[in-house]
Amino acid sequence: MTTGPTQAGPPGSTAPQLTLRPLDPESFVARLPELVEVYVSAMQYPDGIAAARASLWQEHSRRNGFASVVAVDAQDRIRGLTYGYTGHPGQWWFSEVERGIGRRDSPWLVDYLELTELHVRPDTQGAGIGQALLTALLTGRPEKAVLLSTPEGTNRAWKLYRRMGFVDVLRQYRFTGDPRPFGVLGRTLPLGPVLPSPTGR
Repeated sequence: MTTGPTQAGPPGSTAPQLTLRPLDPESFVARLPELVEVYVSAMQYPDGIAAARASLWQEHSRRNGFASVVAVDAQDRIRGLTYGYTGHPGQWWFSEVERGIGRRDSPWLVDYLELTELHVRPDTQGAGIGQALLTALLTGRPEKAVLLSTPEGTNRAWKLYRRMGFVDVLRQYRFTGDPRPFGVLGRTLPLGPVLPSPTGR
């Protein structure tokens, strides 16, 4: 899958044209430094977390059902990224969400894609790239549902997920080792019609 170009900015702007491109696990690992830099920039995290994050993402790339899509500019620089994999018992995130729901046989945990990351560089946000990335990742997935977690708060991410049909699974949830409250959101698959938006993530 290669789509594009996708305009990263309002009509008539000088924002760069971006192209959506899948990354197989090998290509994903090869570009980890750049991918993590986008993550750090988008989340406004300190640079010191990059090495640990890269190691975790490399491990994720070996999981069943792994898929990644990036948005690149004309110079092949990554402006946005998303990835996920099939959730299974025994994975940390599965166990944490199971703890919050209170039962393993929840329909949400039977057959789902874990949407692990979705990030767009700050200078590229607000042009629908997040929605385009997420739509590309979710289209054609074999799972019956998709789940994600995101910090509580009113922001572009929440507006995007609501627009794409995600509903509450858990709210004000605290994962082990993180004091911040999170929302766990889910939606059924396959992906249906998505509302267009002039401002995405």
